[in-house]
Amino acid sequence: MADKEMNAYKVLLEGSVSEIVEKKSRFITTIRKVESEEEALAFIDEMKKKYWNASHNCSAFVIGKNAELTRCSDDGEPGGTAGRPMLEVLLGEGIRNIAAVVTRYFGGTLLGTGGLVRAYSQAVKEGIKICRTGIMRYGYEVTIEIDYNGIGKILYLLGQRQIEPLSGSYTDKVELLIRLPAEMAEMLQRDMMEVTGGKVIFMKTQELYFIDK
Repeated sequence: MADKEMNAYKVLLEGSVSEIVEKKSRFITTIRKVESEEEALAFIDEMKKKYWNASHNCSAFVIGKNAELTRCSDDGEPGGTAGRPMLEVLLGEGIRNIAAVVTRYFGGTLLGTGGLVRAYSQAVKEGIKICRTGIMRYGYEVTIEIDYNGIGKILYLLGQRQIEPLSGSYTDKVELLIRLPAEMAEMLQRDMMEVTGGKVIFMKTQELYFIDK
């Protein structure tokens, strides 16, 4: 379990489109969530068709919680001045399942290799700033059963840990469904047993990865 707990990773929830201008060259960055190499390549192809008249459509993507698959392309820019710097930004941000295309419209002034590296890096950084991300965590779905005398204490403990019940059933007893990171489970169960005098039923029903926004 320890390995899984340590494998929390950042994922893209909502992409973005942004633009910077460097010495009259326009750099348009489009960032999108992708789940596979096929999705990434289709996205890159889509951007090349959309910006068919651009000077370059450089790209980079990172797939897998441990960045198992990475690819980048300079698309005609001098080798190592576009795709690789873009990829380094994505890896540095720690975001997984993400693809970026930076479209350049040449402004008539050469930037040089250093200038290109800076421009493509900055273009991706600006795009990421306006993306929405979340943390993918390993944890459990848990069913909690308690009588009406103890529900207030249970809800207080959940509120302290900023855990919002996914659903609730109120019949002759109260049944809540929650989702929580694995590292919180043991302590939360112990605290619930303590405040209810052992009257709570705390049952792990599913192991899963979930997005913590």
